[in-house]
Amino acid sequence: MKESLWQRLVQGVRRVWQRADWPRFVEANWAEQIMTNVLTDRFHAKQGRSTGRWVLERGEQRLTIYLKRHYQLPRWRGLLAALWPEAGWSPAMRERRHLEWARAQGLPVPDVVAAGEYIGPWGRLQSFLAVEELTDMLPLHEAIPLAASRLDPDAYRRWKHTLVLEMARLARGLHDRRVFHKDLYLCHFYIPRRLTEETQPWRGKVHLIDLHRLGKHRWTWRIWQVKDLAQLLFSSAVEGINNQDRLRFWHAYRGTDRGSWAARLLKCCIMFKWRRYQRHNKKIR
Repeated sequence: MKESLWQRLVQGVRRVWQRADWPRFVEANWAEQIMTNVLTDRFHAKQGRSTGRWVLERGEQRLTIYLKRHYQLPRWRGLLAALWPEAGWSPAMRERRHLEWARAQGLPVPDVVAAGEYIGPWGRLQSFLAVEELTDMLPLHEAIPLAASRLDPDAYRRWKHTLVLEMARLARGLHDRRVFHKDLYLCHFYIPRRLTEETQPWRGKVHLIDLHRLGKHRWTWRIWQVKDLAQLLFSSAVEGINNQDRLRFWHAYRGTDRGSWAARLLKCCIMFKWRRYQRHNKKIR
């Protein structure tokens, strides 16, 4: 039964979504407890939100998730959620939509297990998102140095070459749709650990995570394209990556028009943004 505006605004309501197998691993009243469950494994908390790893077991079955919780959200978002609840004003519901969209486009992303938001009373808003762990997978800023230590030089060059082509394909697949990640760092690309010691076709094996900022921009897309690519360039300062790899990514990303004036201008803007990231990082250090 659909709740009324009065209930959302004055009493507060709970709106949840769950995968078919989720009830097998949690108690019947899980939605009342999930915002207060204590997590200690890989737990991080800051600015009214937290992330933690949660291993759920029932008999011989096991489900490992990462639980994102948002405790303190702006009151204006809570009021808008009360007025238009289907819009999904909470970060959890937004990211769930983004993940589902990405999967529908054929982009490898984590599976959503459960999501929910607590609307009201009086503008209060909280949310949670549970995504299945990418088990035995590594972020690229860890996987690339590991592969360099495991593979012989010739195999490692081939390994990087094909990986760079797949990363360029994924980035171009987003950007051609005028959709941008906005946190496109190496740490948000994941690959299976076993692939750090063998070479195989990469298609479908490079996953993207943290799509909470994903957005479509029809008119300002150039700004976000520069931001995505500058972030990726900035994060490429890891052991095992050289300028030849960066150039190969650029050639694969731009394709046949990489010599056009638009491509040259884009490259200049990316380099300018990259230098700003470098200066900012030095100030923090």
